[in-house]
Amino acid sequence: MKFNKSQASAISHRDGAMLVLAGPGSGKTAVITQRTKSLITEYGVDPSNILVITFTKAAATEMKERFCKLMGNVPSNVTFGTFHAVFFMVLKYAYNFKASNIVTDEQKYRYMREIISHYNLEYNDENEIISNLFGEISTIKNGQIDLKHFYSGQCSAEIFRKIYNDYQECLSRSKLIDFDDMLTYTYELFIQRPDILSLWQNKYKYILIDEFQDINRIQYEIIKMLALPENNLFIVGDDDQSIYRFRGSKPEIMLNFAKDYPDAKQVLLDTNYRCGRYIVETSKNLISYNTERFDKEISAAKTDETPVEYITFESRRDENLYLIREIDKLIKSGTQFSDIAVLMRTNIQPRQLIEQLMEYNLPFKTKDRIPNLYDHWIARDIFTYLRLAGGGRTRSDFYQIMNRPKRYLSRNSLSEETVAFDEWIKLYDEQPWIAERIEKLEYDLKMLSKMSPYAAINYIRRGVGYDDFLVEYAEYRSINKDELFDVLDEIQSGAKGYKTYEEWNEHIKAYTEELKKLAELKASNPNAITISTLHSSKGLEYENVFILDVNEGLMPYKKAVLDKDIEEERRLFYVGMTRAKTRLSIYSVKSINDKNASISRFVQETKQKKENALKKEP
Repeated sequence: MKFNKSQASAISHRDGAMLVLAGPGSGKTAVITQRTKSLITEYGVDPSNILVITFTKAAATEMKERFCKLMGNVPSNVTFGTFHAVFFMVLKYAYNFKASNIVTDEQKYRYMREIISHYNLEYNDENEIISNLFGEISTIKNGQIDLKHFYSGQCSAEIFRKIYNDYQECLSRSKLIDFDDMLTYTYELFIQRPDILSLWQNKYKYILIDEFQDINRIQYEIIKMLALPENNLFIVGDDDQSIYRFRGSKPEIMLNFAKDYPDAKQVLLDTNYRCGRYIVETSKNLISYNTERFDKEISAAKTDETPVEYITFESRRDENLYLIREIDKLIKSGTQFSDIAVLMRTNIQPRQLIEQLMEYNLPFKTKDRIPNLYDHWIARDIFTYLRLAGGGRTRSDFYQIMNRPKRYLSRNSLSEETVAFDEWIKLYDEQPWIAERIEKLEYDLKMLSKMSPYAAINYIRRGVGYDDFLVEYAEYRSINKDELFDVLDEIQSGAKGYKTYEEWNEHIKAYTEELKKLAELKASNPNAITISTLHSSKGLEYENVFILDVNEGLMPYKKAVLDKDIEEERRLFYVGMTRAKTRLSIYSVKSINDKNASISRFVQETKQKKENALKKEP
């Protein structure tokens, strides 16, 4: 295999620290495996002294397989693994941990359910709050944050501290650790036991790390200790593809690597062998608007003349129908379904597209778990209103919506399993203002019974006051009301075109079944269109990439307010663009869920480079 000058320079590096800046499609996996081979065959390093770390199990397996092939499939003692796998190995030797000491998701959720039941937290979706609490616990452990200085978005600081300590107590009592504990335990072990640290330093004299831009604080602190005293640390990554800040990754660690290792050599893998020339140029234009990055001049190895396609549509429906026609043309010209990827910013965006792909019987698979919009607690509220409008009178249904919006109705006022409005109103003879609210609810349900699903949802929102309830709920929970309205808008949009509740229900059932099948099959169909979020597309490549809904509020996402957040969103879009080998299509829409939408600033940025934006020099 032939290597260019910068690749050869990285491969031949022997001792000391080296930072390899590896842009998209620049052959970084080949560089890591070849350099590992070079250490053994050229410099006589014992394979058992080499550690290669990746961020996912799949990447570690692929790296190991490629290395074995290079070595003629002769067994080797080089260690390939993820941070967690490597650190768990350390803990196994120190504490005799076994796989059975790692807490399962089922156990974690069971513990947390028991814990939060003691604190009377208000929430609508138990799985959602538990998932968010675990995310915050993970942030504390990975960021080495003092619990006293952390403020939860799920509950008060005091309650959160109790929940955190209760959870750790549950793990400790059961002699279990979670994935984040693998890091914290290893860090504490190395700090407290220099003798054990020394054993591992002698074991791993050469450390190579892939995707270094995704490293978090505690991983880096452990690696710095492990690499001493020789600091034979070979790190490979691309600061422009750092997209996991929300998981605790710190792109500034890579940006400041030269400060920690002043003698470190640096090389830029400056040729993109994956993307067409126009894709390389437009993606470079985009990323030039970021300031906190290394300056890089990347060039394309390919010389094909396929321009990047930009189209703006009136609506998502138009966008999806055009996309389906384009896919049909590609297939008729000999393209495989597996050569096509459709990328979006969030995992709730694909709903309409999935419905239309089902309609046209096109095979597709998803890289992400697509949450069923109709399982959301807001959807449950809407369905309950519609059930009651259709004549349902079960007490549990009234419990669900009687104070959404606030009507100040007591649950104790419903004593029978089946609710009769006249009996209910009679209870409040001496409080006529409350009786009036029940009468208004009865009137609203009668009005809803005469409407199509779309009109009924509109009435629930404005006539009944459900939108006002969501605003109050968001304020009380300190969450962004726009996210709740996005869900509600999407539900309402899904009801469009259905004349009766029965028709809509049949559609929802079919859609739910399709999502179940998708979850079961996952990636089992090798020849299918890939639907993925930008985050999940990282590391992959396709001949044809379509990026949908490139609009303000989605790209960049509405939560991104600070400059560093916008820069992360730009990096995320850059990752999506550079998945494309031949064709890149960027689609925007003029309206989303019947609301005006403006084209993303990123579209304009791809067309024109920003000069003098950079602070970091290679």
